[in-house]
Amino acid sequence: MQESIDLRKKQVALVAVTVFIVLLLDQWLKIHIKTNFTLGESKMIFNNWFELHFTENPGMAFGLTLGGKWGKILLTIFRIIASGIIVYYISSLIKEGAKTMMIILVSLILAGALGNILDSLFYGLFFSESTYHSVAQFNPADGGYAPIFMGKVVDMIYLPLIDTFWPDWVPYFGGTRFQFFRPVFNIADSAISIGVFTIIAFRKQLFEYTEEAIGDADIADEVTSEVQ
Repeated sequence: MQESIDLRKKQVALVAVTVFIVLLLDQWLKIHIKTNFTLGESKMIFNNWFELHFTENPGMAFGLTLGGKWGKILLTIFRIIASGIIVYYISSLIKEGAKTMMIILVSLILAGALGNILDSLFYGLFFSESTYHSVAQFNPADGGYAPIFMGKVVDMIYLPLIDTFWPDWVPYFGGTRFQFFRPVFNIADSAISIGVFTIIAFRKQLFEYTEEAIGDADIADEVTSEVQ
């Protein structure tokens, strides 16, 4: 029983550390890009396949959007509600004795959601508008570029792993440019993607519960039976 309690304490600490590290890296890179790059500016990191390319989007991950002002507000509210549900789910996983890796992966999803929520809630309040000719300023004298809930999400990671042209003999696409992977994203998006796809890929192994949790459940069942 004590081992199970100790494990749960460690898992709670891992959740906090995971969320903190992802948020720290995500917000540090976003603020660095926002205050040092003009909109559309690029900087090559590794030749031809990894660059920082500053763009902003008012909507979802990987540059997807949900139209209009109310779409933006609804999306942010949805993210906040979803984050609360994820926190509750993580708490349930810990209580039920889920594997530590499963808890870390769900924590990555939570951290990614929180990272983009911060952009939407506060970036419009504390930064001036980024343009193709000027760098944004933090806490400008005349105020930020948008009210709360209306901030734009900062994206910057661009990984054109394949950048070539379709062969001329390919119908319709022949001679046109082909790029993979085209969307520009951020660390928060990456955390969500890693968490979701790893859970899907290894769901059978991850949804097995620890022996300690199964033992605790058996004890609880026996006590309940005796009381009845």
